[in-house]
Formats: sequence, structure tokens, C-alpha cells
Amino acid sequence: MRRTPLTSRWPRARALSPQGFYGWHVVVYASIALAATAPGQTVGISLFIDPLIEDLGLSRSAISTAYLVGTLVGAVALPFIGRALDRYGVRRTMAVIGLVFGAVLIALSFVSSIVGLTAGFVGVRMAGQGALGLTATTAAALWFERRRGLATGVVAAAGAVGISMTPLLLEGLIAQHGWRTAWLIEGLAVWVIVIPLALIGMRDRPTVLGQRPDGADAPHPDAPVVEEPGLTRSQVLRHAYFWLIAAAVAATGLLTTAVAFHQISLLTARGLTATEAAANFIPQTVAGLVATLVTGYLIDRFAPRWMTVSSMVSLAFALAWGAQVGPGLSAIVFGVLLGTAGNMIRAVEAATLPRYFGTRHIGAIRGLVASISVAGTACGPLIFAAVYDRVGSYSPVLLASAALPVAIAIWALTAREPVPMRPESAPEPEPEPRDESASRAGRPNLPSR
Repeated sequence: MRRTPLTSRWPRARALSPQGFYGWHVVVYASIALAATAPGQTVGISLFIDPLIEDLGLSRSAISTAYLVGTLVGAVALPFIGRALDRYGVRRTMAVIGLVFGAVLIALSFVSSIVGLTAGFVGVRMAGQGALGLTATTAAALWFERRRGLATGVVAAAGAVGISMTPLLLEGLIAQHGWRTAWLIEGLAVWVIVIPLALIGMRDRPTVLGQRPDGADAPHPDAPVVEEPGLTRSQVLRHAYFWLIAAAVAATGLLTTAVAFHQISLLTARGLTATEAAANFIPQTVAGLVATLVTGYLIDRFAPRWMTVSSMVSLAFALAWGAQVGPGLSAIVFGVLLGTAGNMIRAVEAATLPRYFGTRHIGAIRGLVASISVAGTACGPLIFAAVYDRVGSYSPVLLASAALPVAIAIWALTAREPVPMRPESAPEPEPEPRDESASRAGRPNLPSR
């Protein structure tokens, strides 16, 4: 039987009309939720490092170790959160995550020891950087098929803008009111934004509203129900291409997190002021925005391997450039390369896994990738801190680590991509029976009276 994607059989409904397709509303809400992960992202934590060292009397390596332990423990929970996303849906899962995330941030404002700081890192990395980000990007992927790359790209780009603007807002807030007040305000903001957004705005899947991915009109009432396709997580683990995507995401998370975590220290050592070092997140944001939107557009039309290779090459150049970066244009180029690499691979992962492995168990699948990625982000800052403490420079570790994305780029060029998974179309309606006697007589088959 001929198979065609559902969206090719029914035209799209109006996108933003009250009776139209709700998927673009989900894209907007998911973008806001992704931006709200900023307090749990490395760029949102990095500005707290120096004040914590000064006020709590901790070393940079001690805080990096706390960050490592907290991130690794937080990563363990992400596969279970992915399963909860498949079982309970986006709305309830996001609401619970928002409640926990805000509470942990508020608790961090009272921390006074390395133990409490480590526990806080567990919470913010699990709930913020991992669980809320996973839920936001998966929500958009569930509402699209043909335009999944574009939709997830918009979410990733808009979310990245909000995340990357956080250091500029936090720098003044911490300077004027202290790091404790800053964490308290962040916790309250997460409660005010994420919980109402989840309960009022989000919808789990198109079928909840009687809609189809991409806004396709519903089929005829007599047409058979077509179930969403999808491999289980255990089946996906046997695919080499899954491990390629996971490795690319993990390597990018490990290395970009390491740079972002020590960005103020790294760039001030190369001659930039602390304000200029924090402002370097701006070119990262702009480049990441453009790269994400372009990747989302291209990945709906071309093989994902080319975007994966581009991301890895950009990351390798960024790391090599960081070893000799200086003020001015040099720092801008560094930020552009770093922002391009980090955001491009996120758009690739969000669109590629549903394309090749389906959406039925996508929460569990992406939860595992998120767990691997978050675990990778835990190791990077400690590795960079250990090298810096020993030799007094980040250059050796920057140059050595550039080999990892180069190796993954070669893997992506030679890997065999799976066949995209699409829903089975409803069977073609069978022709009405004809009156053979009438046909043989050459007369039309007239209805009886």
C-alpha cells in the first residue's frame, strides 16, 4: 500500500485564527519556557562564581567540583522526566518542573556551604537546564511534521535570545543587590512565568484539540485512526545514528559549557574587561539566533549531516580561536563561532530525532540525550579549571579539546542516515460495487427507485 505523510493528504488550517492551528501558539509558549531555563544554564550561573568565591571562601576548583557533582546527579533524573513527558503530557510535566525549579532557586539564596551549593546545583541543572528545556523543545516537535525543523528552530532561537541576555541583566542585579537577592528574584520569576504558562497556555498534542501536525485538516470521520509512529527507547539505542547525534550534543555541551563557565576569567586574562567579557554573550546570542533559524529552515530540506558537520567545525574553530583571542573584533569572532556551534546542534537534535525515530516515545528518547548532554556539561568546567590551576592558562585545554568536534564531524560525514519515519496514511477508499449485469449490457448503473 502506498504510504504518504498525513500532512500531504489534508491542507493546513489557518495558523493563528481562534479556530485554526494551535501549534504556532505552542511555539510561542515553548520559546518563553526555554528562555526561563536561563537561571539553570551555565551562562546564568557563571556570573555567580566570583561572588561565591569571595563570600563563601571557596576555591574555583571547589565550586567547579560542586557544579560537576550537581550536574551529574541532576542528569540521572532526565530519562525519567522524559518518560513522564510521554505519560503525563507537556502541561502537567512543565507545571511541576516550574514549581520545583523556582523553589530550588529560592533555596539557593540561603546557601552558606559547599554542601548546600552542591544540592542547589543538582536542582537547577536538573529542573532548569535539563527538564524544562527538554519539555519546551519537545512540545514544539509534537505539533509539527513537515515544518518541525522550522518550529523547533524558532523555539531554540527565541529561547537562546532570552538565555543569552541573562548575564547582562544579572551583572547589574548582583552588583547592586548581591547574589542572594538575585537568586531569590529568579526563583519568584520562574514561578510567575512558567507555572501559569504551562497550565493555561500549553496543550499536550494536536489530538487533544482534534487537530493534526502542521495544521492539516482532520480526515473524513469514517477514515481509520492513524496512530503516531515511533520506536521505543530500547530500539533506538541499537541505531548508530542516535549515538552520533548524542555524541555531537554531548561534546558541544561539554565544551561550550566549559568556556561559558569560565568566560569572565578566560576573556579578562586575554585583555578584556569584566564588562566586555560579559558583553561577549551578545555576539553569541546574535550568531546563535541566525544559526538556529537557518538550521531549522535547511534541515526540513536537506540531510542533517551537513548541519551537524557545520556545527562541529564551528566549535573546533571557536576553541582554537579562544587560545589567542583578544579585545575588539577578535572577541566578536570568538563569540560568533561559539554561538553558532552551540545553537546549531540543538536545532539539529530537536528536529532529527523525531524525524528518524518517531514521536510516540520521543520524550524518553530525548530525555536520554538530555541526560548524556547534561552529564557532559558537568565535566567541562572542572577540566578547564584543573588545567588553569596547574598552568595558569586556558590555551592548552582549548587547543587539545578542538580535536573532539573534528572527530565527530568526520563521523557525521561517513555515517549512514536512517530512513525518515512517517505515519501511515489512511487506506484509499475502495470503489463502490458495480452492477455487473448492467455493465455487460452497456447501460449505466442507475440507482433503484
